[in-house]
Amino acid sequence: MSWETRIPDLIRRHAELTEQLADAAVLADPARLRAVAREHAELTPAAEAARALERVRRELREARSVMGTSEDAELVELAESEVDELAERESRLVAELRERLVPRDALADRAAVVEIRAGTGGAEAGLFAADLFRMYARYAESRRWTVEVVDRSEGERGACKEVVFLVRGRDAYGDLRNESGVHRVQRVPVTESQGRIHTSAATVAVLPEAEEVDVEIREDAIRVDVYRSSGPGGQSVNTTDSAVRITHVPTGLVVTCQDEKSQHKNKAKALRVLRSRLLDQKLAEQEAARARDRKAQVGTGDRSAKIRTYNFPQSRVTDHRIGLTLHRLREILDGDLDELVQALKLVRDAERLDAAVA
Repeated sequence: MSWETRIPDLIRRHAELTEQLADAAVLADPARLRAVAREHAELTPAAEAARALERVRRELREARSVMGTSEDAELVELAESEVDELAERESRLVAELRERLVPRDALADRAAVVEIRAGTGGAEAGLFAADLFRMYARYAESRRWTVEVVDRSEGERGACKEVVFLVRGRDAYGDLRNESGVHRVQRVPVTESQGRIHTSAATVAVLPEAEEVDVEIREDAIRVDVYRSSGPGGQSVNTTDSAVRITHVPTGLVVTCQDEKSQHKNKAKALRVLRSRLLDQKLAEQEAARARDRKAQVGTGDRSAKIRTYNFPQSRVTDHRIGLTLHRLREILDGDLDELVQALKLVRDAERLDAAVA
């Protein structure tokens, strides 16, 4: 079933709501009036785009009919000009309507909890994980988002074994969620004396920040351990038991935080990350159940799959999910991710739109 089959119902429902807003019975019932007005406001942009699309397609049919039947050369030339203009307008309206019909993602505007871990490749994987952290931090800066480090485990030469950070800003989770997966790098490591290309990997997990109403964590379900922080962070960080490790006993999930000097702040941060992991787990289970019901894995975000390759010799970045290759690796690692992010969002929106009418 095509998403366009929803257009007649959309226009009909909007017309019904418009009539109800003028109905005396509705106007006399404040609660019903609010509900009708809310639905009417939500449907209006899509309904207007749908009506405009119908008008353009009607004019397009008429212009093409003139081209095929008229013997007046001047009239045919005018019709050809109209067809070009109308076809362009049709394309814009189709894109707009598709966007407006995509089911609203309630989590898109949440903050994102991003976890990057070095994978296969030893020290080189740690250096690549640090590169990915820098890439996302630069991208967040370009979007005027804020980045708050929760936990970071560093290796030698600026490598990063693991880093967990929060990204806050408009559509932070909605735009970053497709970054989840295995990222692979192909390059000559700084430690390689023979000039051979090595392949290393890092995993990225992007979770929606959970709110207390999403996931309840009982005190008797967690074990809290405190210990002395390690690594850089100032004098008091390394001399007090401020670092916190929280273990969620029912699931075995473990979260650590040592970024703050205050044990209380570290515990609060760790709880936020734990809550987000539990929410992500719940959402994954729900999505898997929906996928089984549909007999298809639609947008499950399987993190076990290799999603992207960063090839230094060819200055190439390839996203394997959508077959997109860009030959500007340096710019992307400097945070210029917009083209990749938007291309992935378009594909995800198309999947969600198809699923909504399936």
